[in-house]
Amino acid sequence: MASEDAHSLYERLGGVYSIATVVDNFIDRIMVDPRLNANPKVDEAHHRVPPAGFKYLVTEMVCWATGGPQKYTGRSMKDSHQHLMITAGEWEAFLDDLQQTLDKFAVPQPEQEEIKTIVVSTRADIVV
Repeated sequence: MASEDAHSLYERLGGVYSIATVVDNFIDRIMVDPRLNANPKVDEAHHRVPPAGFKYLVTEMVCWATGGPQKYTGRSMKDSHQHLMITAGEWEAFLDDLQQTLDKFAVPQPEQEEIKTIVVSTRADIVV
């Protein structure tokens, strides 16, 4: 009998529909977070990029990064964030928004830890 750990994180999260639902809430949350939008470059990007397209790319990336069949087709984290001059404090606000979303959807703790490990692995390409 296969253990639960034999399933990919993608499968344990419920696949694309569940991931897209969580990403939808998360993107809505970060787009209006005053802690993030205090950075004029982030605020401008949040008003320039259509939320639906942003949600699509983030969903694609999360599915890919968690072992799903999707391929991420967006720009690298460095290319898409370096001009935004994101600070360590803004990064922490972003992680807080992520935690609030994961908690809202009652994502189990082991899966939360795996997701946060993936996200934290991108920090060097995002934070100045």
